[in-house]
This record gives sequence, structure tokens and C-alpha cells, in this order.
Amino acid sequence: MNKKNIVFIAKSLDGFIAGKNGELDWLHAIPNPENNDMGFIQLMDEIDAIVMGRTTFETVCAFGGEWPYSKPVFVLSNSLKAVPEYLNKKVSLMNGSPHEILNSLHEKGYLKLYIDGGSTIQNFLQEDLIDELRITTIPILLGGGFPLFGDLAKPMQFEHIASKIYLNQIVQNHYRRKR
Repeated sequence: MNKKNIVFIAKSLDGFIAGKNGELDWLHAIPNPENNDMGFIQLMDEIDAIVMGRTTFETVCAFGGEWPYSKPVFVLSNSLKAVPEYLNKKVSLMNGSPHEILNSLHEKGYLKLYIDGGSTIQNFLQEDLIDELRITTIPILLGGGFPLFGDLAKPMQFEHIASKIYLNQIVQNHYRRKR
């Protein structure tokens, strides 16, 4: 079985994934007139499902418009009891430890997962369950907010796989966990 957990996320130069009040408008600081997907479609082709935290789910829902994911989405939450009716066939709620979540999803045949959301990413990293990091850096300093990374029990080494530059300013780095 070829299992893989991938983080695909944007951050500011100073390492934040959202501003001090959760704002995300800075993600669009660089004009993108041709709507370059910056590797998102390729990621969707690689994965079986998406695992995201409740806050990320609620943020995506607040964007309005069409649901942006074609793959099954599993939302981690201890407080949500249901998802909006229009998402019943696309989104499922789960809770448990990162290991329990992965075991359950693997049993259902979901082996290649996109892990999304600040706390969710940090929890999976704390359990050493992330295989790849694809981090897109937007050239802006936020000066505070929600950091991408948190405390770890021990250092983790990753090897650099590739770098891509989008819109002549945005840098995406791809790393693989060294085990």
C-alpha cells in the first residue's frame, strides 16, 4: 500500500497562515489574472481524500459559491454535529487522534491524503504523520497571526524536492520527510 499524507498550504514570509484576526485577504496580494492554480489541480489528481480541521472547513464554507473539492472531505471536529445539507454526500465528520483518523481512512481505501488546516497540520506533525510539505510563500510580512508550525517533540528532517516560482513572486517549495 502506498500511503502518503501531504500538506499543501500558503504562508506569509514570517510563517503565518492567517492574519491576527483570521484574515486571508493577503493570499491575493499578488495579482493572478490568469487564475494560475499553483499546483492545486495536480495535488487533487494525486490524492484520494482531504482531511481538514473544523476552522478550515468553516472558512471554506464562508467563501460561498460552489464547493471547491471533487474528492471526499473528512472534517475533524469534536463540536460539529452535522454539515450543511448540500454537503452531505461530499463531507463527513470525524474525531479521534491523528493515528485513529488515518487508520479509519486507510481501512476505507483512502491512502493518499491532503492534510489541511493549521491545528490539524500541527497535530499530524507532532505525531510524525506528514510525508510531504508543499509550502507556498506569499511575499508579505503579516507581523502576527496563526503560525503554520508549532512545537515539536523533536526535530524533523525533510529533503528538498523542488521549487517553483509563480507569478514571478510566489515561491512554492516541495519537501519530503526523511525517515
